[in-house]
Amino acid sequence: MDLRTAVASRARIEGNLVLVDEFLNHRVDPGVIESVGRSLADAFAGSGPDLVLTAEASGIPPALACASALGIPMVYAKKYLGTGDRYSFAREVTSPTKGVEYRVEVARRVLPPGLRLIIVDDFLARGRTAEALGEIAAEAGCEVLGFGFAIEKCWQAGRERLERHGWAVHSVVELERLEGSSVVFRDTA
Repeated sequence: MDLRTAVASRARIEGNLVLVDEFLNHRVDPGVIESVGRSLADAFAGSGPDLVLTAEASGIPPALACASALGIPMVYAKKYLGTGDRYSFAREVTSPTKGVEYRVEVARRVLPPGLRLIIVDDFLARGRTAEALGEIAAEAGCEVLGFGFAIEKCWQAGRERLERHGWAVHSVVELERLEGSSVVFRDTA
């Protein structure tokens, strides 16, 4: 099953949240995640990435599927509440779903300078976590080739935040808006 079909038939809407935890980011459907990984890999294969970067935990399935399809490694930024004295690249972000501040960190030893990488996550909403990962990659001396997302909530301006940095953005499924308990897909044809 492809992601658009899964979202249309299996996603739940609660307020402004699109819940895909029964097939994408809690319970993971292998067919859906393979489809997402192939789509993201196809979008970035021509740019020659060396690495896929993501944030734990929900970004791991699509990032791993993409990395596997490209035959390259994946690194995930760990999330911590509060600060620490770890030798890492780090940024503070606020969770849009949980409303708490946390740090995303990548150990310096796993992100050496000179890598060409793509950043993959399950959702693009406001784009703050993705932007933080892009900033971490740039601080590490890596080249950000672009960002890939399984699902984009177009009304929340995350794409614009990332494009202001000059970063390319690819989303497998773009949601135009929510209408009651349904999603309206953006026509990308």
